[in-house]
Amino acid sequence: MSDRLDDLERRIDELRAGVRKAMRLRDGATARVLRAELRSAERSWDALVTGEQPKAKERPPRLVTVREQVHQGLRLLGAPAQPRLVVAVSDAFFGGTIRSNQLTSLRRDEERSFRSSPFGRPYYLCAALTDRLSPARGLLTLSGWPLERRVVGPLSPRVDFLTCAIAVAGHESDDEGAGRLLIRMARNIPGATDGTLGPPDPRRVIEAARAELDVHAERDTRDRAELAERAAAQLDDAARLFGAATLSTIKKEKAK
Repeated sequence: MSDRLDDLERRIDELRAGVRKAMRLRDGATARVLRAELRSAERSWDALVTGEQPKAKERPPRLVTVREQVHQGLRLLGAPAQPRLVVAVSDAFFGGTIRSNQLTSLRRDEERSFRSSPFGRPYYLCAALTDRLSPARGLLTLSGWPLERRVVGPLSPRVDFLTCAIAVAGHESDDEGAGRLLIRMARNIPGATDGTLGPPDPRRVIEAARAELDVHAERDTRDRAELAERAAAQLDDAARLFGAATLSTIKKEKAK
């Protein structure tokens, strides 16, 4: 329980700082969203300390914006993820209301916002970066993550999938959607299921995923460190978050 309390307390501190910053910038919309999540985090902290289980009707209110729901899903996963996985996590664990097609232009909107007012928000939803330092197609990350977590090398898709599976398996939920999501993920991890049709044991999923991670982690960490070093040296602030322009992007912009 102490680890969960520590995580909640760190998140509460982050949210309070984010609210203060949003108020200084007179960004009322962001402040309202952050205050809603702050109240939810504080209720979770109270419930954990007292041991009380919140009633169904007392569940935290749904997040106001698509942006914040995506942010919450990515924070749980802890790794670059495809929109459909973020949507599934948001629905299964947070009562989310987002759909994949709502995320199509989200990263572009975030980039425009950053370029018009750099670092004006507490966080940005941004792109994972490929070995060419260009934006990885369909992979969302968070600006607060270190570069090493936002770049993707040859082994990163598998490493990130395993990381996400561990996060999903380790997050308690009675929602049927969470069970279905874990079943789908476990089927792609050797040894994670016992061959039956029922929900897999989360502990077994975690153990199997960690066993495979041990095989790939060292090489992937090295590849990502090299990519992160290049990105830090070659890219400006905006490109570190949203990727360097590719030749095809430049051609499209010239054609406009």
